[in-house]
Amino acid sequence: MLRYKAIAETDVGMSKKTNQDSVLIKHAKCGIGEVLLAVICDGMGGLAKGELASATVVREFARWFEEELPFELENLNLEIIGAKWSFMLKDLNVKILQYSQTIGASLGTTFTGLLLAGDEYLIGHVGDTRAYHIDTAIRQLTEDQTFVAREIRRGTMTLEQARTDKRRNMLLQCVGASEKVEPDILQGGCERGVYMLCSDGFRHEITEAEIYESFRPVNFVNKEVMRANARDLIEENKRRQEKDNISVILIKVY
Repeated sequence: MLRYKAIAETDVGMSKKTNQDSVLIKHAKCGIGEVLLAVICDGMGGLAKGELASATVVREFARWFEEELPFELENLNLEIIGAKWSFMLKDLNVKILQYSQTIGASLGTTFTGLLLAGDEYLIGHVGDTRAYHIDTAIRQLTEDQTFVAREIRRGTMTLEQARTDKRRNMLLQCVGASEKVEPDILQGGCERGVYMLCSDGFRHEITEAEIYESFRPVNFVNKEVMRANARDLIEENKRRQEKDNISVILIKVY
């Protein structure tokens, strides 16, 4: 039976006055063993409006975990849960969009959520926050919904060009600022190792090789080490002048 250790770290970064990222970890024991929900939302909007958007989405998924997941666990079907997540995100998109129109300001948030249950995982994804699996290598599980990522997939832009392109942060969709949202819903078998969720501020200034070296499963003997290594990479990002908010969630599956 798989077990989980999880930590979350978030930092305002070098230049922003508020941290508009929101993070969530929910962890419980149940009839099938353990279940864990992890969410990172990277909010955007003037003043603290991005924080409001990201916190609203995180709060709704926390409520889902506490009030609705217990019933889902009676006959677990991740395909059904994935469809419900998709509906939740579309509904939140409409509600945040309507609120933004009443206050005359745009706000929105990315979303990457991971549910570990039994021997399976479910990922819901909108925007450019990311989910990875780290074991003998580091593997990105989500695809960025950005202009540059789309151009790379089309073959019209190289990775090197994307890194410096002024449009690298241009999202194709996000919750609360798109007319309609089509979340990516991914399912797979839960593997031992480390699952990582991060905001884009965590990964712009450091390499996948550096992430792998710090977050290899063998390093993570306890939560204290997980937290210390996460803080080390956050501080390294800041040393390299990362201007965005910086957030990461780590889950060791063993």
